Amino acid sequence: MSTDMDPKELERYSRQIEIPGWGEEGQGKLKAATVCVAGAGGLGSPACLYLAAAGVGKLVVVDRDRVELSNLNRQILHTTARIGQGKSDSAARAVGELNPEVEVVPMEADINATTLDRVAMNADILLDCLDDFPSRFVLNRYALRMRVPMVHGAVSGMEGRLLYVRPRETACLRCVFREGPSRGSFPVLGAVPGVMGALQALEALKYLTGIGGKQGGSMLIFNGAAGEFRRMTVARDPECPDCGG
Repeated sequence: MSTDMDPKELERYSRQIEIPGWGEEGQGKLKAATVCVAGAGGLGSPACLYLAAAGVGKLVVVDRDRVELSNLNRQILHTTARIGQGKSDSAARAVGELNPEVEVVPMEADINATTLDRVAMNADILLDCLDDFPSRFVLNRYALRMRVPMVHGAVSGMEGRLLYVRPRETACLRCVFREGPSRGSFPVLGAVPGVMGALQALEALKYLTGIGGKQGGSMLIFNGAAGEFRRMTVARDPECPDCGG
């Protein structure tokens, strides 16, 4: 893929190109990049939209579910008219309407090693926008095996968390969470995954362009009720079943 910017691209991305250290070179890096977004729900919606708006060249969107009415308080990729449609296909349509220059690969499938080997092999970074821990742990192991950074996001109620994983350097997801809660319905206010999904996109864009400091080593925790963020240091666990030893 050519990373040269045509006049329309320079106009579309002009405001971020002005960021010190970004420039046309950083924009070219985004144009050449592939991001795999696992989950096109509450977190994946803002993440996909902001990655597309920024000009990431290729988005691989993996989700097995279909759009339901109860999704629409938070999953802004989707619309009432697309209820019943596969979420990955709905995501591709939304991204295409926002920025047709972005290539979107929709994948209606479970998150497993076979699926990831097929669709995420060339991804530069992975976004964990999933809603169940068994699938999150599969993605975590894949990130470790492929040495690809991963940005984990999660929400419940009015709280959210963010963890950036640099494989074999920082704590992985299993270092922090040995076992996840059982899968089931949980409360969530739509603006909260909006905040966390946007932060996931931001971390990915920083990594892809080389803007900002070295990422990872802590978990960012958002308390939406109080309007507060706090950061908790996390270290690799030598006994971690995924990255220890």
